[in-house]
Amino acid sequence: MLYSRELKPTGEYAMAAVTSDLCYLTATEALAAFKARKLSPLELMQAVIARCETVNPKVNAITYDFYERALKQARAAEKVYAARKPRPRALEGISVAVKDFHPVKGEITTFGSRIFEHNRPDYTAATVERLFKAGAIMHARSTTPEFAYSGNTHSPLWGQTRNPWNLDYVSGGSSGGSGAMVAAGMTTLADGTDGGGSIRIPASACGVVGYKAPFGRNPLDRDHPLESLLHYGPITRSVADAALMQNVMSGPHADDLCSLPDKVVIPESFESLKGWKVALSVDLGYVQVDPEVERNTRAAAEVFRKLGCTVEEVDLGWDWGVLDCWLTWWEGLFAGVAAQYLPRWRYEMDPFVVNLLDKGRAHDGMRLYQCNLKRGDMWRKLAPIVNKYDVLLCPTLAVPAVKTDHDEFSTSYTINGKPVNAYVGWIMTHGFNLVSQCPAMSVPSGFSKSGVPTGLQIVARPFDDLRVFRAASAFEQAKPWRRKKPTV
Repeated sequence: MLYSRELKPTGEYAMAAVTSDLCYLTATEALAAFKARKLSPLELMQAVIARCETVNPKVNAITYDFYERALKQARAAEKVYAARKPRPRALEGISVAVKDFHPVKGEITTFGSRIFEHNRPDYTAATVERLFKAGAIMHARSTTPEFAYSGNTHSPLWGQTRNPWNLDYVSGGSSGGSGAMVAAGMTTLADGTDGGGSIRIPASACGVVGYKAPFGRNPLDRDHPLESLLHYGPITRSVADAALMQNVMSGPHADDLCSLPDKVVIPESFESLKGWKVALSVDLGYVQVDPEVERNTRAAAEVFRKLGCTVEEVDLGWDWGVLDCWLTWWEGLFAGVAAQYLPRWRYEMDPFVVNLLDKGRAHDGMRLYQCNLKRGDMWRKLAPIVNKYDVLLCPTLAVPAVKTDHDEFSTSYTINGKPVNAYVGWIMTHGFNLVSQCPAMSVPSGFSKSGVPTGLQIVARPFDDLRVFRAASAFEQAKPWRRKKPTV
């Protein structure tokens, strides 16, 4: 690993060992090492890029890379830390993988689709721009399924992204490239979007942290104005890193009418959870859950008991109408933004995307408004629980993950021997996009026999980001998850 010629003679940095462990530093750890002159941004970037070159042929999580530019930016960040002037920014010199669904001005942004194979937007999404302004360095774009439609990251343009813990399984989606890159040490930070779990699904499947902020906390992009299902957010290796990103990404923005005027700052540390009341729902009232997922979820609940919390099992009273509501809204959203491409591109698109667009075109305004009635009913059942308890715990996914050959058209997919919807019946996140003002975070809860991680979802009352972060931070300290790394 090369060392900065400018800094080497001064002896102000300690020479770091050439090890893949560098790739698994959290951003919080890396920033502390930068400031203490024990590590340089250039060293870390070189290690991350080397890891990408080694691992990406196996997991296929990158669409475009910017390695040479990233190295130049890292060298510039190195000089900032050496001189201490100007003062380093919040994410100075930290690598970030930006999802290939998020517009970046002048850079190809494909949305995972052949339609946009050569698309270069004329603006950068607000949250991404904030990451760049905070000093984060984009070294790669991460894969997404076509139009971010799926919990399995695969597309006709980019192929299949695999889970670094077990290559026979999916990395989740639609931010599956981001989840895989963080889990495999291919980036320090990554971003994602979450319209039905697209941050939390890959966080669970890849054993990392994913946060869906309350709707309005993080500004939307210009392509999806007022869309209450959609959220930009962080995918990270630790809860502290999620807070670090969230503090940069959040806050009002002129491009987004729905962005909240207040900014919640996540602190670096929290008080204990002693005396908290915690609700537990293993199945959300209606979902078939794999025994391994249930075991790890109940074990996580026991951790909260040991932290001094009272944990009580609750019945949300939700039903499969939640899935119907989300699907209806999701299909209508898709048709609204992409159905116009069908006459030209129908036979070059993912067949399942075409199917969703055709269904969406058939929905009328009355049916879409009925979704809001269902969302209101969901909230009336959830409100007494989140107002009585500090947080609600539930699985992120009903299974650890599905295999890479999973067929979303299948009518024979089962969990516990019972048929479920093959598209999203194995996902337990989308309900919290329908009540989107509730913050939700996925943190690792354990592993399955296949080696694929499982995730615990932590949900709180509307706009109470701090309660989710406090619970997640305490759980992380009580049950650290970074001791084990993928062998890919």
